[in-house]
This record gives sequence, structure tokens and C-alpha cells, in this order.
Amino acid sequence: MSNKGTGIKPELSWTSHPFREFPITSILLLVIFGILGYGLWQLAVVTWEMPIFYYLGLAFLFMSLLPYFIPTSYACYDYKIVIHYWLFKVEKEYKDFGCYYIDKKGIMLSTFKLPRRLDSFRGQSLRFSRSRDEKEALLALLDRKIGTKA
Repeated sequence: MSNKGTGIKPELSWTSHPFREFPITSILLLVIFGILGYGLWQLAVVTWEMPIFYYLGLAFLFMSLLPYFIPTSYACYDYKIVIHYWLFKVEKEYKDFGCYYIDKKGIMLSTFKLPRRLDSFRGQSLRFSRSRDEKEALLALLDRKIGTKA
């Protein structure tokens, strides 16, 4: 079910854009990206003479870091959370999660009743904005909707 065009407002919404919100980390990331790009160029193009590996390597590296470079919008509705990435939209219902806990950059919603190592694959991470204005409201909302804080 989509809420677009129905006039339903989210209970809570915010946007996180780490590339813009953490400029020092972003500069370091770009420097490391440049060093890796140069090393990959030397290996794939100069040594192996296979430029396809250079382009594939850069594409895989960039795609793995894509959530860092693009803004992510979060909207918490009555029964679901909607996450908008650049071209993707993820909708998850609160009933799909067994617990939640605060991690380094936000909140992890776990599909298990207790935190597990599989959470990064099965769960959903909600990244705070730099100001963390949404933190208290989000914790209160998750207490009501999920209930189990690990």
C-alpha cells in the first residue's frame, strides 16, 4: 500500500545524507577511493591490459558505498516504515521486526527477538541525521510499535 497521493502524513520523517553531513570523513573516503582507483588502474589496465576489470572494480566499489553518497529519506507511518533511496524504495511493517537497538550511526531494526550477527543482512538500519533531532521521537515511536529494545 502506498501513501503517495492519499494525503496521509507520516508520524515522523527525516533525511540523512552522510556525504554532506560528515565532510572530513567524505574527503578521506574520496582520497581512499582515488588511491584504490589508481592501484586498480595499475593492476587491471597497465599490468593485465584488461580495462574491463578496472571498470567492474570501480563499479562494485562505488555500488557498495552508494548509500553513503546519496540522501536517504525515512518516513514512519502508523504501521510501516518507508525508506527512499535515490532510485529505490523500501517498505517494512513494524510487525516484521522483533527488537531494535541503537548502533553507531542510528538504530538497527532486527528481525529476531534479540540482536544477532545476521541483523545487517536481515534487519533494517535507520541512520540518524547529523543533528539527531529525530532520535528521541523515533525511540518513542519504536517503543510503541515494536516494544522490545535490546
